[in-house]
Amino acid sequence: MNDTALAVGLCLASAVAYAAGAVAQERLARAGVARSARALLGSGVWWWSAGLNAAAALLHAAALRYGPLTLVQPLGALTLVAAVPMGARRAGRRVAATEWRGTLATVAGLGLLLLPASGPAPDDTLTLVEALGVCGATIAVILLLTAAKDPGSGLRHATASGLASAVASALTQTVAVAGGRGGSLFSVRVVSVALLVVVFAVGGMLLSQRAYRGGGLGAPLAVVNLANPLAAAAIGAVLLGERLQGGPAGLLLAAAGALAAARGVVLLTRAPAGTPATRAPVGAAELAVPGGRVPV
Repeated sequence: MNDTALAVGLCLASAVAYAAGAVAQERLARAGVARSARALLGSGVWWWSAGLNAAAALLHAAALRYGPLTLVQPLGALTLVAAVPMGARRAGRRVAATEWRGTLATVAGLGLLLLPASGPAPDDTLTLVEALGVCGATIAVILLLTAAKDPGSGLRHATASGLASAVASALTQTVAVAGGRGGSLFSVRVVSVALLVVVFAVGGMLLSQRAYRGGGLGAPLAVVNLANPLAAAAIGAVLLGERLQGGPAGLLLAAAGALAAARGVVLLTRAPAGTPATRAPVGAAELAVPGGRVPV
């Protein structure tokens, strides 16, 4: 099995785990559990979703050891393919036609972005100065996106989550590649970058949790899966020397993919965010997961 095939296989497993975690997070948000950090930390369901996200992150980190950012990140769109039907099933309804169209458009668009992105296994990594610079700039953008607290801030929080996840992936790749070359896992650079990975990975999860409160599951998850690979591609191109393949034709494919994915996000914002389970009246059914139950 070559490096690209191994990276794709790891991404598939990661996407399924991320999807299950996202569905659990969205259900918590709709049940009103996600209104405070204390409530989340006291919820067994949230810890279950955090465990799923952690497992997905480890699989994603392994994929980054064998594939470049521009290849691995767009495959995160498979999370959307799994999460939308899973979320609808848990809510006791069928997937709406608009949801299917939005999901397919988003995935097709990211697939077009993926075609010119395939490349060799990663070789370059971020220096500590570059890592700190990327982190500082990303934190500033996240603060701008999340400053306003209006009811329509869900997609802004989803964008912020995608940016945080992209930075976490770029930093993870640095740790994975640097460690895999036989270098010291306890060097100042590797340890510092590993700590930053934890900060941005947890921050991305909390931002997505906030996004689900105001935007349902499909649209915020689509925005996360769109912002993530675009930001990662920018980091890979500017700092890691990664390039799209295919010359002008590759650029056209990438542009068409970006437009199709954006169209998919728009469709998902029009899809039914709520269901008959949006409110949890007395006697409502419950979603059972290890560690607790969430009203549906």
